[in-house]
Amino acid sequence: MRVNNIHKRTINQPKERLSVLIRTLATENDLIWPTRNWPSMRFKEGFKIGAKGGHGIIKYEIIKLKDGESIRFKFIKPEGFIGYHQLHLVGLSEIKTEIVHEIKMRTTFKATFFWLFIIRWLHNALIEEAFDNVENHFSVQQKNPQYNYWVKFLRRAYNRKPTNVKLV
Repeated sequence: MRVNNIHKRTINQPKERLSVLIRTLATENDLIWPTRNWPSMRFKEGFKIGAKGGHGIIKYEIIKLKDGESIRFKFIKPEGFIGYHQLHLVGLSEIKTEIVHEIKMRTTFKATFFWLFIIRWLHNALIEEAFDNVENHFSVQQKNPQYNYWVKFLRRAYNRKPTNVKLV
């Protein structure tokens, strides 16, 4: 199956301000990744081209990196995920920036079911929560994550620590 999963959010800030946040990804002072509710993103060799790491059961290698602007990761695991995911910034104007996360991959037969019924749901919730973190960094009114029933069920099934996230 071909997968093209895209998340976008427009932030009312210049690209340079979001670049500062991007540079913290996978560090101890990560300002984007929602570590409160999800496994941390980690790289043993640091955040550089060729570094292998991931979060939870998802493993990948950094194959492109433009400091503070874009990152592309090639999937290593789960087996049957053939492709990449990337995060990048698009300057829309001097005061507006779009943050974009995109998955482009093919899945094998078995991996297709894993994507459709489990990973896609968790991935979508995680990315939206990460985008909330970016937006919250610049906003007085804070967004709080809200999971649908399926995401809540999957998180419980995988014995992830319970959260106080509201259901939608």
